[in-house]
Amino acid sequence: MEFCRRLTSIEKLGNREYRLPTEAEWEYACRGGTSTDHYGTAAGYQLGDVAWYRGNSGLKNQPVGLKLPNAWGLYDMHGNVWEWSLDGFQLYKQGAESTNPKGEMGLQVPRVIRGGGAGGDFASPYEECRSAHRHVRQIGDAGTNLGFRILLEVSKGDEE
Repeated sequence: MEFCRRLTSIEKLGNREYRLPTEAEWEYACRGGTSTDHYGTAAGYQLGDVAWYRGNSGLKNQPVGLKLPNAWGLYDMHGNVWEWSLDGFQLYKQGAESTNPKGEMGLQVPRVIRGGGAGGDFASPYEECRSAHRHVRQIGDAGTNLGFRILLEVSKGDEE
């Protein structure tokens, strides 16, 4: 989050801001217009064609962009490293439906991570690399299997 704040201030983008994606934004980007567990299966690929995970990574992180991207050109949404989301962790409410629910925020609230990891003892099995799979980590946790992806939020009236 500090990286995003600094990048926003350096870039001086007016009403635009870099930030971490919410859980829902991350999943939407990961799916790339599909509704399958892994974006590659919609195109007839296997998970190993689009992701580094326990089954093909040699239990270490791999260079970005070696697997196939999703339909929107995003690489490594499944596997390789877990990615922080903006949302604090909360259990999904039974029967509740929302297009972009926000988890509780605050410095002591654990955060949701998405995507699955490839490296070390924390390499994700196949089922943890689904578009909808989520884990939780404490703020301040770090490791070689944990990273982030940022987005540039455009305010209304600034969509040039």
